[in-house]
Amino acid sequence: MRDPARGVIEAATPGQALAIVLAMGRDRMWVESAAGDARRLLAHAAGIEPSRLILLSVEDFTDDLITRYLALVERRNRGEPVSHILGTRAFWTHVFEVTPDVLDPRPETEALVEAALGVSAERVLDLGTGSGCILVSVLAERAAAMGIGVDVSASALQVAQRNAESAGVASRCTFMQSDWYDTVEGMFDLIVSNPPYIAAEEMSALAPELAYEPRLALTDEHDGLSCYRIICEGAPMHLNAGGWLMVEIGPTQGAAVAAMFGAAGLKDVEIRPDLDGRDRVVMGQKPL
Repeated sequence: MRDPARGVIEAATPGQALAIVLAMGRDRMWVESAAGDARRLLAHAAGIEPSRLILLSVEDFTDDLITRYLALVERRNRGEPVSHILGTRAFWTHVFEVTPDVLDPRPETEALVEAALGVSAERVLDLGTGSGCILVSVLAERAAAMGIGVDVSASALQVAQRNAESAGVASRCTFMQSDWYDTVEGMFDLIVSNPPYIAAEEMSALAPELAYEPRLALTDEHDGLSCYRIICEGAPMHLNAGGWLMVEIGPTQGAAVAAMFGAAGLKDVEIRPDLDGRDRVVMGQKPL
């Protein structure tokens, strides 16, 4: 039987046809971001940028296109993040490859990149680099800087390497497998990290989308603070005099992590907010 929507689309103007097809996807999704997600998924199904959707003609809305689009909508409706469906996520000034092996780069992490770019650093260490989004973003804006990204996951490091190549900074960074500082040698002007900071007891209450991300990148399986203890304890041995340590935190962890910075001998310890005004970055400097 012919789909009744087919006749409606064929009788519509291009703008009306676009609105009808977008509504087909939007109305099937339970997520708050359904309108924006529908645009991104339709553009992906059509093989174009979202900004070019308005250029589609009525004839472009074929049965095959709509079938592909609604299949993507169904994946989103099951909770799969759009970034995983598309395989990419825009972050800072680049588009990063995203896979189930890495944490999805999020807007709040840009607060850490902004803080990192506010200090002078020629050698950068990124602990738990994941997709490489932090290190790559910093190196892309600091032409003289070199960096090392470490991660316990070999699969994540492969993603980070590809992202560095795409951003044109692969010649200035090295990625290697390491459990925090275990295989790290040398001294650095800046150490950055977005470690697993969700407490084990909080995992069950997380949004469904997070089930698609690597658990080891989300939780330390303890109180959410154990990774900061390791990072802070090792930082003085890997920072040059005057060097900086900067980490992303959960919104309620500022005071506890700042205290760890102080106990490690760092000075000028500061807690910075993200764009939503929530505590997001703790930073401190090794004395000269």
